[in-house]
Amino acid sequence: MSFDLVLFGGTGDLAWRKLLPALAQAHRHGTLPEGGRIIGVARDELSDDGYRALIGQRLAAVEPDKRPSEAEFARFAPLLHYQRMDLSQPGDYALLRARLAERSADVVVMYLATAPQLFTTACEQLGAAGLATPRTRVVLEKPLGHDLASNQDINARVRAVFGEQQIFRIDHYLGKPAVQNLLALRFGNALFEPWWRRETIASIEITIAEQLGVEKRGAFYDQTGALRDMVQNHALQLLCAIAMEPPINAHADAIRDEKLKVLRSLQPWTPERLAHDVVRGQYAAGQRAGQPVPGYRAEDGVAAHSMTETFVALRTGIANWRWAGVPFYLRTGKRLAAHEAHIAIHLRPTPHAIYRTPLACGANRLVIHLQPRDGLELHLFAAAANDRRTGAGAAARPSPAREAPALTPVTLDLDFDQRFGAKRVGAYERLLLDVIDGRLNLFVRADEQEAAWRWVEPIMEFWDEQNARGDGPRPYAAGTWGPGAASALVARDGNTWAEEC
Repeated sequence: MSFDLVLFGGTGDLAWRKLLPALAQAHRHGTLPEGGRIIGVARDELSDDGYRALIGQRLAAVEPDKRPSEAEFARFAPLLHYQRMDLSQPGDYALLRARLAERSADVVVMYLATAPQLFTTACEQLGAAGLATPRTRVVLEKPLGHDLASNQDINARVRAVFGEQQIFRIDHYLGKPAVQNLLALRFGNALFEPWWRRETIASIEITIAEQLGVEKRGAFYDQTGALRDMVQNHALQLLCAIAMEPPINAHADAIRDEKLKVLRSLQPWTPERLAHDVVRGQYAAGQRAGQPVPGYRAEDGVAAHSMTETFVALRTGIANWRWAGVPFYLRTGKRLAAHEAHIAIHLRPTPHAIYRTPLACGANRLVIHLQPRDGLELHLFAAAANDRRTGAGAAARPSPAREAPALTPVTLDLDFDQRFGAKRVGAYERLLLDVIDGRLNLFVRADEQEAAWRWVEPIMEFWDEQNARGDGPRPYAAGTWGPGAASALVARDGNTWAEEC
């Protein structure tokens, strides 16, 4: 199958840090269809050879495991081409049309790795230029809007040009191998289904923690914040994967129908719950790897008195029979103590304790690691082999009557990288190949996005009211796990975050 992939924003950070390394990896793995052409689009004055040289230099700076060797890049480079374009100029789309007409590819992918405000302009101009054909697919990066109204406007204007089956709204977390294994764990094994419900599960935690600050994205981030940047998309998509009912099959709409049901079942926000169950924070100066780092308001591009949150923790629930009464805790932030994303499923304790358990959590839990490692941990308790009540030494060291024997925590650890090999398909590599193949399973439908925006919008409005009163986010020192109120949030239910167990 031949394809043309037109990469709008072809010289930008996303293109050379994520997209082009992923395409180079697919080419290395032999999974990129033959007969492909990648056309970078930007406003720079470059030739095809100049673009290849630029991308070659930039790929040399990416992580070693994603960096093609010189020989690999020499084989990949002929796929790269360049077209100078100003996305606001209709005449430049005619030049792109002429470039694509040089051959008739089976699939044409328009990947908009641009500022979100250009999405509708680009799509409408593609339609006006006759480039929105049945063989065309368009990929939209997040964030898709800044609130419900803007999201609905973008979706309506894009759908006026492309059909829903042609629109690929990307959330790279859905392409992570661990998320695929989460779905396989739930729906490919009979072992877990009997206890995947409120009778067995006490609480569920979703954490997406970053050690870095806003880096060079201060101006963008100060208009976005952690709620829009991480909760509305990544965290809620992970919650859907954990909580959804089994779909009738593995087709895209069957999966997305079940995710939509979860989003529509989330507990609605009330003023009392907004004040009680949501914590926002902003990092102050602190330490990272033993070195001082500045606070958020001292970062380039950030307003001196910014009220933008860099941390969110919240408690919610799902109003259906499977999950009634089970608290779901979502937490994300920048400049935290670790670079880590995981889902921790805390099980209820045994109904009658005949053993003493040493952990603060006092119960079993399943931890699904998403990054930086990819795997599963099942935390159990076992009797130590040298315990005086289980064998050797029992007679010499009698225990008082009725004393409960002690247990030792043990962990069953499955590392997917070790099991399947470190060179696994990365998130963007998988998603790009799915776009070319036309598979929508791992992409977000418009009604999903709108339901997510509808749910987070009351939080944004509540914070706007607080900001107007001068009541901003809680400060936390860089290098910690966020404001202390986040621990208090879960402690009110008698629970703890996974790192506190």
